[in-house]
Amino acid sequence: MRLSWALVHSRQPEDVNRGIGMLEASLDRPSSPEQAREKLYLLAVGRYRTGDYTRSRQLLERCLEIQHDWRQAMTLQRLVEEKTRRDGMIGMAIITGAFGVVGLVAGGIIAAASSSSRRR
Repeated sequence: MRLSWALVHSRQPEDVNRGIGMLEASLDRPSSPEQAREKLYLLAVGRYRTGDYTRSRQLLERCLEIQHDWRQAMTLQRLVEEKTRRDGMIGMAIITGAFGVVGLVAGGIIAAASSSSRRR
């Protein structure tokens, strides 16, 4: 567990992925509810750190099924929700901006075409 903890908290993406792999493999082995909760939480941390917010949220929900008032899991769940919401807003802004640029380009092409047809 200590090595898995260290790996999912590493700054190196390869280490984080290695920790995730170790934890996923260990979930199949029988353990106490507390150990299962810890493994699920560490997996959620690893998934959060790799940007897999959907999977992190699912793992946190499983943690909270085991212990519904676990503050660490609740705190990370709030971070996941904030990150998801913020990324969603950024995505919407990018899409809106892209449509604006496409609209400007299309408007410019239409204006150029109509002014050239008037000259003839």
